Amino acid sequence: MDDPILTQEEREAINTGRWFQTLSPTLRHDILRCAYVKRFKDGALIFSRGDTPEEWVSVARGSARVSSASLTGKQITLTYVEPGTWFGDVGLFDDDSRTHDVYAHGETTLVCVSKADFQRILQTHVEFYQALSRMHARRIRSLYCMVEDLNTLPLRARLAKQLLHLSRSYGVPGKESTETRIGLQLAQEELAQLLGASRQRVNQELKSMERESSIRIEPSGLIVRDTDALRRIAAAE
Repeated sequence: MDDPILTQEEREAINTGRWFQTLSPTLRHDILRCAYVKRFKDGALIFSRGDTPEEWVSVARGSARVSSASLTGKQITLTYVEPGTWFGDVGLFDDDSRTHDVYAHGETTLVCVSKADFQRILQTHVEFYQALSRMHARRIRSLYCMVEDLNTLPLRARLAKQLLHLSRSYGVPGKESTETRIGLQLAQEELAQLLGASRQRVNQELKSMERESSIRIEPSGLIVRDTDALRRIAAAE
């Protein structure tokens, strides 16, 4: 990979990714030396459902919005892939088609590894199999936790957990030292989709949290003012 193509911030996002930084220096080098960069404008289509998987990718800047279409044709957002996270590998293992549409959310940079190089690295590094197994196990755990939350927690607690996650993944310092601004720009409808709730109910809970001084709602996005308060709410108080 031609490093100058990436900005310093983008390179740092890749190199400090939670999973990627656990790999050996040799494996990281072999992955990045065959990688290439793609840049997408906000809203641009990255993958389509039904596509033949040809790449394994990681977000270096921005976010990848994973979505599915409802019976009425409406796009429903399932998750946002944050910088430093690799995805798209499942189809390279089972040779099946892409299962969801993926769009750029904001100006987005991807680091990509072709299917052929992905398979070559698998054949070269036993460590790669083990590392991918850990990644998949973590995804499965997260999926079970999401299903459990959806069935056991009230919307208020699920919203608090989502805000804590977004502040960890996309947080930037706010005006006050104790504040964190969520850098991912989400409309309330998009936030509601992540929670499986209506926009109206999410708006009511956000207003309630704002009155309690846990968050602040600004035209540019959400500000987390009191992380501890959100943790108490997330624990269903």
